[in-house]
Amino acid sequence: MSPEVADALAGGRPVVALESTLLAHGLPRPENRRAADQIEDAVRAGGAVPATIAVMDGVPHVGLTAAEVDRLCADPELAKLGVRDLPIAVAQGRSGATTVSSTALLAARAGIGVFATGGLGGVHRHAADTFDESADLVALARTSLVVVCAGVKSILDVPATLERLESLSVSVVGYRTHRFPGFYVADSGSPVDWSVASAAEAARVFAARRELAPGAVVVANPLPVDQQLDPALHDRVIADALAAADAAGARGKDVTPFVLGHLHAASGGASLEVNVRLVLRNAELAGQIAAELAALPR
Repeated sequence: MSPEVADALAGGRPVVALESTLLAHGLPRPENRRAADQIEDAVRAGGAVPATIAVMDGVPHVGLTAAEVDRLCADPELAKLGVRDLPIAVAQGRSGATTVSSTALLAARAGIGVFATGGLGGVHRHAADTFDESADLVALARTSLVVVCAGVKSILDVPATLERLESLSVSVVGYRTHRFPGFYVADSGSPVDWSVASAAEAARVFAARRELAPGAVVVANPLPVDQQLDPALHDRVIADALAAADAAGARGKDVTPFVLGHLHAASGGASLEVNVRLVLRNAELAGQIAAELAALPR
């Protein structure tokens, strides 16, 4: 752990975990380096200490120095590490960026109760034939923490993802909404059963969950309607991109970067701006929830 994160945890002060795959693989260079500072600043604005997580030379790091963030954002060869990949990277002394699943695992191991990200992985379209489902879902069923997100990636099968989260007993609440957000757009078209009205209420939900059973609480935080990507543009480009991915033979993990690259190009960069905006909103809300959680009696 970085000294700042270790000191905050030892003193019972709020900390928010941040994944590193977004920086290493999700945003283009050099915008990713600027976004890294903005995301950490948003956590601080919410009242918590940021802890960006990655693996450096076989050692999991919870909280990075500025030099380590530079390396994370500049190295095009950095591996993408889910939970299944962590032991291999550690044993072989490799470096890599952590996904939602591995960030959640390392955060919980470090004693961090709140995690901010952009969007979760989930059930892919045509999963009935391909069995293509993100490891994020099972990881959240096993890991006790709050995950603040803007729903799941909009190229996924949202209703099927919500069904799997229900089957895995992962608690899902909308933040001031009963509609599940669609990442770039405020409404995915699917409802959620429960809503919370404040960061304090989200913290109480997680405190109750932590007492009852292992597993995560997903706080789905939609963009305001006036900040979302144009829904008509979004739907049209996603449909075109999925068709192009199928025609190009993209399968499995190759589909997501293909489609998101297509969306970025077709939207003239607007999707990238929306992506950063929603992550900043999630980071600030996560900071607020972490601060409220730290104030609750244990």
